[in-house]
Amino acid sequence: MIPGLEALALPLLLVALAVAVLAADLVVPWRAIEPSGGERRGLGALVAAGLLGALAATWWLPADVVAVGGAYIQDGFSLYMQRIVLAAGVLATLGSIDHVDTRFPGRQGEYYLMLLSSLVGMTVLAGARELILLVVAFELMGIPLYVLAAMQKRQAAGVEGALKLYLTGAASSVVMLYGLSFIFGITGTTSLTIIAQGLQAGAFQDPLLVLGLLLTLAGMGFKVGAVPFHMWVPDTYQGAPTPFVAFLSVAPKAAGFAAMIRLFVEGMGGMRDAWWPPVLVIGLATMLVGNVFAINQDNVKRLLAWSGIAHIGLLLIGFGLATVESLGILLFYLAAYVFTNMGAFLVAEVVGRDGDDSLVAWRGLARRHPGLGLAMLLFLLSLGGIPFAAGFWAKILLFWSFWQAGMGFIVLLGAVLAVLALFYYLRVGRSMFIDRSEAPAPKVGLPMSIAIGLCLAGVLGMGVYPRPFIELAMAAAAGLLGG
Repeated sequence: MIPGLEALALPLLLVALAVAVLAADLVVPWRAIEPSGGERRGLGALVAAGLLGALAATWWLPADVVAVGGAYIQDGFSLYMQRIVLAAGVLATLGSIDHVDTRFPGRQGEYYLMLLSSLVGMTVLAGARELILLVVAFELMGIPLYVLAAMQKRQAAGVEGALKLYLTGAASSVVMLYGLSFIFGITGTTSLTIIAQGLQAGAFQDPLLVLGLLLTLAGMGFKVGAVPFHMWVPDTYQGAPTPFVAFLSVAPKAAGFAAMIRLFVEGMGGMRDAWWPPVLVIGLATMLVGNVFAINQDNVKRLLAWSGIAHIGLLLIGFGLATVESLGILLFYLAAYVFTNMGAFLVAEVVGRDGDDSLVAWRGLARRHPGLGLAMLLFLLSLGGIPFAAGFWAKILLFWSFWQAGMGFIVLLGAVLAVLALFYYLRVGRSMFIDRSEAPAPKVGLPMSIAIGLCLAGVLGMGVYPRPFIELAMAAAAGLLGG
């Protein structure tokens, strides 16, 4: 075996799965296999089973293995982040099977292939310790997302959202590359390990390095949807296929934070005094803007988009603290956010299947379909941080880390904004449980039922018994920082 090849086992496994999906899409006579139940639904089952197998394999893969001359590392942190994005991939695939079968006939293979290609980039991004590999992984993650966002190419809103995602994504890549070029020019290396060692030794004292860091931060801010780089988020979420939006709302954000932690904390931690103030300002602005603009939203997908922006603000401040505790809680928060936010978007896919994502479509949902109404209420309560859902522990522990760092004003602001968030979350709850409607009950297919059920299990499991999940997150953060 090539030395270090086992470190790349997971990305290679996903590449093999993508090749298998491509071959199955081209060769297998799906019409003969599925004469009564649609076309190529088996592709979705193949992808979900493959991703579930890859997720299980992460528990047996070796840790602390490097590859490509140290440019990539498979450690506890990268494995943890890879589990998050793979879990999101499984849920997105299950939630997409019915949608893709009815909306994109003949293009199912294209959809799943793009999803897997993006996941390959995310898994590489979690372990990238070299600037060039970081950029390549970002683009491998991002370009398939542009294609997926444009799958509804005959709808004006879909084209508009995809175009905004593409243009802002391209601009962010340019800005990030420009910033990384300053970092390379000053340090003379693309290795994050060598950069970190040089900063510890007092080298690289140049103002242009700070400029490079700020430009890189701006570029990555586009990727995670932070203010003021967030304007693509509501329109893209509204126009893109909802099961894909569920994936887009969590997996690229988790991968983006993994890259930011690698670059800024592991590589440029010696310059934290330079990048922490702008991160704090961006985080506070993101919290405020996300919550304020979510208040008047009558479109549930846009409401969840602005809500997601607000959550990114909290995560940015946790990232900027750069302690074992804050990063461990950040990792736990990301895991809880996957189940909570994806669950909400998957319910939104079922309710808005006829193209109506407004609050009107949610009227009387608790009477028309009690299971969906209860599930959505639990997801909304978790997003709002109500005991004892997963989101409660994520928020309360993150606030605790802020308090420990002497930032009581952020805790106070976060508490006020949490109350504000409950107002717009419960607008959806009021529509479901109080308003009445004569519309028929929405139909939920088996794959979607499994996906929503898994999200519910994650939200309730992490809420009722969070200790093992917190310990896993803390161990990943401690391994990264050597604590």
